[in-house]
This record gives sequence, structure tokens and C-alpha cells, in this order.
Amino acid sequence: MKFLSPRKFRRRQSCPISISIPLFHNLYRQASSPLNPTRLNSLLDNAAQYKNLKHATQIHSQIITSNYASHPFIFNNLFLLYAKCGFIDRGLLLFSTAGDDSRNVVTWTTLITQLSHFKMPFLALNYFNRMRCTGIYPNQFTFSAVLPACADTVVVTYGEQMHGLIWKHGFESDTFVASALLDMYAKCSDVSMAEKVFDEMPSRSMVSWNSMIVGFLKNKLYDRAIGFFREGLRETEVDPDQISFSSVLSGCAHTARFDFGKQVHGNIIKRGLITVLYVKNSLVDMYSKCRLFDDAMKLFYNIGDRDVVTWNVMIMGCVHNDNCEAACSYFQAMRREGLSPDEVSYSSALHASANLATLTEGTSIHAQILKTGFTKNACILSSMITMYGKCGNLFDACRVFEETEDHNVVSWTAMIAVYQQHGSANEAIELFEKMLKHGIVPEYITFVSVLSACSHTGQVEVGFKYFNSMANIHNIKPGPEHYACMVDLIARNGRLNEAKKFIESMPMKPDSSIWGALLGACGKYGNVEMGSEVAERLFELEPNNPGNYVLLSNIYARRGMVEKADEVRQLMGINRVRKETGCSWIEFRNQTFVFTVNDKSHSRTDEIYEMLKKLKELAKKRGYVAAIQFATNSVEGSEEQSLWSHSEKLALAFGLLVLPSASSIRIKKNLRTCGDCHTVMKFASEIFEREIIVRDINRFHRFTNGLCSCKDYW
Repeated sequence: MKFLSPRKFRRRQSCPISISIPLFHNLYRQASSPLNPTRLNSLLDNAAQYKNLKHATQIHSQIITSNYASHPFIFNNLFLLYAKCGFIDRGLLLFSTAGDDSRNVVTWTTLITQLSHFKMPFLALNYFNRMRCTGIYPNQFTFSAVLPACADTVVVTYGEQMHGLIWKHGFESDTFVASALLDMYAKCSDVSMAEKVFDEMPSRSMVSWNSMIVGFLKNKLYDRAIGFFREGLRETEVDPDQISFSSVLSGCAHTARFDFGKQVHGNIIKRGLITVLYVKNSLVDMYSKCRLFDDAMKLFYNIGDRDVVTWNVMIMGCVHNDNCEAACSYFQAMRREGLSPDEVSYSSALHASANLATLTEGTSIHAQILKTGFTKNACILSSMITMYGKCGNLFDACRVFEETEDHNVVSWTAMIAVYQQHGSANEAIELFEKMLKHGIVPEYITFVSVLSACSHTGQVEVGFKYFNSMANIHNIKPGPEHYACMVDLIARNGRLNEAKKFIESMPMKPDSSIWGALLGACGKYGNVEMGSEVAERLFELEPNNPGNYVLLSNIYARRGMVEKADEVRQLMGINRVRKETGCSWIEFRNQTFVFTVNDKSHSRTDEIYEMLKKLKELAKKRGYVAAIQFATNSVEGSEEQSLWSHSEKLALAFGLLVLPSASSIRIKKNLRTCGDCHTVMKFASEIFEREIIVRDINRFHRFTNGLCSCKDYW
């Protein structure tokens, strides 16, 4: 074997000189004299610390030269070295070429452990069976190694078969084996069997208790996780560790049990674990998700040294508390402190940008992702698709999706949702069918987007096909969101009575989203009787939601029932419900300009209203007729004029004034855009040959050449 000279070695090695030279000086000295197993194992142990493949191959050569390749202990350590260097394929090659005399139960167990560690569960199970075929019996360590592989397959049958073998070999009472067994059952969603294994354990360690608590969390049984933790505290021989506390805090976070969370906080201080960063991060997360953000901030600023997880928890906490601007600020502050963001950091920051619909911020984060090499991370790419979609940039969302090499269900769902939000419902349905052909199993949220897409294209039969396939084919129980989509799909098609019967046949009590979908359709088709009945139900379910009052009032007003409309408005006053002020905003040169109805606060107000006057004249020449039914709260005879003071029209006029002629005009509104504004946007896109994108509370409308992406079905 050819060795590098010390000078070349120093120049070419990436690891520290103080580490590399002593190791290979040993090799130089030993190359000329016989090596014994002890010295070779020492070299293997040293090389394992630094995980250097070149060191591993050179030591491997020495082992072959010294004729110790069949020595079981050396063989085992060499295989482990390759695995630690990240080259499990070389370890497998080594294992396959070795003779039976160099393999024992320790060697096989090491192989199975590493395959499980590298997320190759089926291969681990395959080698487990091969080991048994050679006549080598598994021990307790082998079973502890193979059970995580069974869990990773998420096929409980494999675990059950392994459970039978454990009984056959008499290891059912081993604490570590039983802990791995109950962990496997919990990860395979068989919680009752996990509890049975736990109850039958003759002795339990903290690992056993933690496995049960984490198992409950994985199955979203948060209250039971908390209950199990409390039971563990009562066990005198059990002393909770950082995993116990972190897990129960996660349970408190998901159930908003801040009262018990504070008690856990006190217990953490009492046991001296408050200095553990892992536990502190869990506390910040718990307080954030329980909406005690001030407490979370105090912990964050008093935490001392902060790692990337600490910052991630704080960024996600800001998003959870609807403070996305602060989330973006924390993300930038983390980078200024010299910490490198990970996939959670980027995904959270992209999520915040998406909620703010700030394309500039989102593209800036995209640029950072390109620089740091996270361009192939599926989680980040899915967040990026969502960000571009919510910022109104359908083209770039599609481009990111098309450039993603390894799609998972999250990226498919993100792109389907973007298509649906942008009114490209047919494209959303086509993509869903393509996803199914690729063998991707849809999730709960996937069907929400698909059914919504069917609703926005009036494809009732297709919608029912997908809805029925949820339970019949994909084993997904439809939830309130799916039923709301179906009600919207049927009612939007004008089949109001059928939609009402569908609600009455539901296996669950309809919530406000379901009745709200029907009320919206009643408004569209002017069904006063049903609209009044549905609104009464909504007033009981959510008495403080102004949208329901406004919808009913508008239904009455458009049918000329002015007194009834006024009664609804008076009822709002009696119940102290205030209508949300409609506003639209537009970005220009990194500034956000907000407009309200009849707004005259802008420095360029005269130019804005002059532009509106020009647009009105040009639109009328092309056939525009004011839809005065959308002019609410206006004096009789001034309805048309009030329509031209709507906030989105003012934002449009400002955009036409200041934005370059080739750029798109992007407008955001906090309420649903009205029918007259929708018509004016279509005319404006044709007159000025501009792409106009309006994001209202429900969806995007993309106007080009006098047409809207929603095809006027919205």
C-alpha cells in the first residue's frame, strides 16, 4: 500500500494536523513490523473519532496485510468504522465478502443496528432473517436493534412476528427489549398493545416511561401523555430526565395546558434541569403555543447561550401567535448572530413571509437558501412553493415545483393548494390525478384543496368521486373542512336544497364553516328564506362574527328588503359586533400603502382619483355597467359613485400610477372583493394591458386580457 509523504499528507488532509499526523505516524512505524489485534483495534477506535474515510481504507489495508480480516472483533470494528464514516455501502460490501468464521452475533447485531440507523428497515429485517438461517441466535441486543427497524416500516405485522420470537427466546422480561417493543407498537399506532407490554414489564426504567409518553405524543394522545407523566412522578424509583420533561411540555403545548405546564416548569427548576438547553427550548415552545408569548420572550432572552433550535422555536412561536413580522425579524437576527439556519429555520421564515404575502422578503430568503445549499430539501421546497403561491406568484411556484427532483406528498399538496388558490382549479385536479399515478398517498389536507378546486369549477360529480374515495380507498375519515367544501360545491351550483339535505345527513354536527358555505351560496342566489334560517344558526355558533351579519344584511338589501337589512345592522349594534373595516394594500419600493373606502389620506390623492376617472370613462366605452347591488350603505342616487371609492379600486389606481408598465400589479384585501370591483379589474387588465393579481380573504384573482383566472365562478 502506498502512503503519502508527511509533507503531501499535511497539504491534502482536511482534518486537523495534530490529529492526522500522530495517527499515521503510528501506521508508518507499524507498517515495517507485525501488528497485533490490540494495536489495530486502537487504530480503528482513533479513526472512528474523526470519521475519515481515507483513514478507514488505509487501516483496512493494514488489516488485510496483517492477515487479521477474519478476526471477529477487528472485523466488527472495521465495519462500524465504515458506518460511522457514512459509507454503509462499503460496510455491506465488507460484510458480504467476509467468511462465516468472522461473523458472530455481535457482528450481525452491529450490522442490523447500523442499517436501522441509516433508515434501511427492510434491509435490516432481511439480514436479521439471514442471521437466523446461518444458525446464529439473536440475543437481547439484537432484538433491541431490530425492533426500531420494525417501527420504521410502520407495518405492525413485522413487529408482532418479532414479538413472538422474543417470547420464544425468553427475552420478554428484559427491560431494554420491552422498552423497544412498546416503542415499536406506539410508532405503528397500536397504543393499546404498547400499554399491555408496559403493564407486563416486571421492572421499568425511565426509558420505558419515556417510550410510552413519546408514543402517546406520536399518536396525538396528548392528555394521556400528560397523565402518564404524572403517574411516573408518583413512582418512587423513577426520576424524570430531560426527555421526560421535554415530552410532557410538548403535550401541554398541544393541549394549551399552561396551568400544568407552569407546574412542570417549577419541577424542572427544583430538579436542577433548567440549565439544560433542550429543556429550555421546550419551555419556550410550550409558552408560545399556549399564547403566553411574554413568558416565552422572557425565557428566550434569559436563556444564555442559544442554539439554532432556540431561535427556531421563537420564530415558530411568532408565527403561531400571528406575529409574522416579528418572525422575520428573529430570523434575520439569528443570522446576524452568526448561526446558520437549518431546514426548520428556512421553512418557518418562508411560512411567515407567505402569511404576510411579502414577495420581497420571500425572494430574499430564497436567495439565502440558494447560497447555503438547501435547494434539494423537500420540506424547504414545499414551503417555498406555498410562499410564492400566497404572494401571488404562480409562475415561480410552478417553477420551484418542476425543479424539485424528489417530490413527497407535502410538495404535491402544496402545489395543488396553490393552483386552487389561484383559480386554476382544472390544473389542481390534473396534478392530483398525476400524484395518484405516481403512487403518492394523499393526506387529509390534500383532499381539502382538491375538493375546493372542484367547488370552484362546479364539478359536482368529480367532487363526490373524490369525497367518497377518502374513506373507501384511502382510509381517511372526512372532517369538517371536507364537508364544508362539499356543501360549497353543491350550493355554489345553485342546488341549495340538496346542500341543506347533505348537511342534515352528515355524521357530525355541522360547524360554522359548513353553515357559512351555505349562507354564502344563499347570498349568491338571493335565497332570502334559507339565508335567514342559516344565519340564525350562525348567530348562535359564532355571535361575534360580523361577516354573517353583513352577508344576511346584503341578502336583504339586494332583494329590496331595506327594513330587514337595517334590523340586521341594528342587531349588530345590540350585540356590540363591529364590522371589520375593508382595506386594500399594495407594495411599492419596499413600502406598503394601505387604502380604505373613500380614502383621501395619500399624498397623491388627486392623481389617484383622476386615474379612477380616466379608468371609468375607458371602461364605460367598452361596455361597463355599474353593479349597484354591491353599493351598500350609500345614499340613493350615489350608488355608482360609492362603488368607485372602494379600497381595491384606489389601490389599483395607485399601482397604475407608480408601477412600471411591464410589471404586475399585486393588490391584497382583507375582505372578499365585490362583484363590481371584479368587473373593473377585468376591464383594467385589458385597457392597460397589465396583469392584475388581487388576493382577497378567500383566493387569488389573476386578471389578464379582460379575463379572470376564476372564470367568473367564485
